[in-house]
Amino acid sequence: MKAEIITIGDEILLGQIVDTNSAWIAQELFAQQIQIQQITSITDTEDHILSALAEAGSRADIIICTGGLGPTKDDVTKFTAAKFFHTDLVFNQDVMDHVQQIFQRFNRTMPDINKGQAEVLANCEVLFNDWGTAPGMWVEHDQKVYIFLPGVPFEMKNLMTFRALPKLKDFQTEEKVVNKYILTVGIGESHLAEHIAEIENSFPDHVHLAYLPKIGLVRLRLTLTGKDIDTLEVEAEEWKNKLVERIGPAVVATEDVSFEEVIVRSFSDHKLTLATAESCTGGNISRLITEIPGSSKMFQGAVVSYANEVKEGVLGVSIETLKAHGAVSEETVIQMVNGVKQLLNVDYAIATSGIAGPDGGTPEKPVGTVWVAVAGKNEVKTKLFHFHHDRLINIERTTAQAFLMLWNLYQAELQN
Repeated sequence: MKAEIITIGDEILLGQIVDTNSAWIAQELFAQQIQIQQITSITDTEDHILSALAEAGSRADIIICTGGLGPTKDDVTKFTAAKFFHTDLVFNQDVMDHVQQIFQRFNRTMPDINKGQAEVLANCEVLFNDWGTAPGMWVEHDQKVYIFLPGVPFEMKNLMTFRALPKLKDFQTEEKVVNKYILTVGIGESHLAEHIAEIENSFPDHVHLAYLPKIGLVRLRLTLTGKDIDTLEVEAEEWKNKLVERIGPAVVATEDVSFEEVIVRSFSDHKLTLATAESCTGGNISRLITEIPGSSKMFQGAVVSYANEVKEGVLGVSIETLKAHGAVSEETVIQMVNGVKQLLNVDYAIATSGIAGPDGGTPEKPVGTVWVAVAGKNEVKTKLFHFHHDRLINIERTTAQAFLMLWNLYQAELQN
């Protein structure tokens, strides 16, 4: 069973919003063994919508469209879909009552323009939207299923969860897919590929390996396809174990999780605490940590010590150190990491200080110069990095290296 997603809206193509809807839909469909064949983003124009619907129908069994169901003139999805299906829009009193109730609930007068939201495709089953005014629509046409959903993420998610996904459970697919994940850190993609080439070359045709690199890490996705899900699970586990054994210590997880989640879980399991003192990363490290549910068990807090006065007054960096060596120096990050460790009474700490750019560099310390320090129970480790001129990438690289340094120190202390 193949599915295709069509996102409709100029705001996606202009880069004004990021299409998070498609990623979420793809994950939910895969849980029901429905694979995404293609994702297409198009403008709110009749010819693009007609073309996208026709092309998707030629490739997929289930076509999901998001966006363009609002009451304004630029939302033309319903009218264009009526042309595509050679049908009409009809007035639905139940939808009208629902829209009126939403406005009454907030003690607001309903504009006449919202009456148009009660018009739905004559050949559809209405997917009532308890979370907004635009109803979803389910159409079965030429042995294909077309699902039309609003583009507002929380409305789309609720309609998919409570209206569309339960109906899609009736659609079975013969081909099953099993994915296994391996998260590696501290080894580059090409070196990793060389290291496991012998195993990868021995894969049968129904086994595939994808490399998903990110700064500081590589995620491997092992995919097996076949008709018996239980057999695939057993075989996938065997191949995954072979890869893990070959890769060795660079493996930090064998599930689809982030490196930050691995750190949070491991620290929580060992009842260890962490804090950060961030200058050039501006709180990015603590943001990633606190996005993980359960991080409160291990993360005590952060000091974003952007100004030298904060480094000195809060973290205890000496004025002599700042004058002699500057804020971007090994001496400074050592005092920062020790300062925040003592201030917040934690087992481990991270400190960063650097010149993120695009300006502020000197011949001695050009843009991209970064010092990172990590403190553990017994020692402090530091490292100097020379990145480039892109500010956001420098922040991302510093963050990735800080996590890797923390993990390496933590692992070394666990073994001692």
